[in-house]
Amino acid sequence: MRWRKVLGATEARAMIERLTRLPAGVDGLRAIGTVTREDYERVVQDVLDEARGQGRRLRLLYQFGPEFDGFTAGAVWEDARLGLRYLRLFERCAVVSDLGWVRESARFVGALLPCPVKVFGNGEWQDALTWLTAPTARGALTHRLLPESGVLVIEPTGPLRADDFDALALVVDPWIEAHGHLRGLVVHARAFPGWDSLGSVFRHLRFVRDHHRRIHRVALCVDGQVAVLAPKVAEHFVKAELRHFDYDQLDLAIAWASAGAVDE
Repeated sequence: MRWRKVLGATEARAMIERLTRLPAGVDGLRAIGTVTREDYERVVQDVLDEARGQGRRLRLLYQFGPEFDGFTAGAVWEDARLGLRYLRLFERCAVVSDLGWVRESARFVGALLPCPVKVFGNGEWQDALTWLTAPTARGALTHRLLPESGVLVIEPTGPLRADDFDALALVVDPWIEAHGHLRGLVVHARAFPGWDSLGSVFRHLRFVRDHHRRIHRVALCVDGQVAVLAPKVAEHFVKAELRHFDYDQLDLAIAWASAGAVDE
C-alpha cells in the first residue's frame, strides 16, 4: 500500500487508530490528521506482527475520514517498506473514504496487489464489513504441519493458486524461524494438478527459492508419472534428500521424512 500525498508540517494531530468492535477476523485502522512514520511503527507494525504470529492472513478495513490530511514523507517510506515485507499477509483490504485522492490512489495500487482491494464510501461501512467477512473460496492446497515430527504434509486438490503458497508460507515460516529447519515435506497427490495462472507458477517458484535450503527430506507420495519428474524437483530442493512412495504409503512417507537430519 503506497498511497502518496506527501505534506509538510501541520498542526493537525498525526495518528493511526486501531479500530475495535469489528467482526471476528477483521482488523481495522483509522487514519486521522497527518500520519507519520512513528504512527506506522507504533500501530501498524503491531497489527502485522500479531497476524503473522497467529499464522493468519489479514482482512483489513482502512478508513480515511474527513479529518485525514495526508502522509509525511517518512510515513510513505514506512508504508512501502511494511507493504513489501508483509504483502502476502493480506487476504483482503477494504479502503473506506470519501476523499477523492485516497479513493483513486487505492484503486490504482489495488490493481497491482495480489490481494483484492475494494473502495467504499464512509456511508458504506456495513457494505465494507460484509465484503470483508464473506467466505473465501476453498483453496486447492490443503496442508497440515505435524509438530511432533517436524513434517509438513501438503495435498493438492486442484490447480494451484498464488494464495495457496501464501497460506503455506504462513504455516512454514514461523516454524522455521523457531526451529531453524523443517525435517521433511510430504507431497500427497494422485496426480499433479498444475497451476491456475502464470502468476501462480511464479509464486510457486518463489516459495521453493525461499524455503528449499531449510527442508531436509522431500517425499513424493504420488502415483502416475510424477515419479518420473522427481529428479527435476530435486534440482530445486538442492539440500534435500528425495524419495518416491506410492500414494497409499502416506504413513511410511511421513515416517521416512521425519527422520531427516536435524543438524544445520
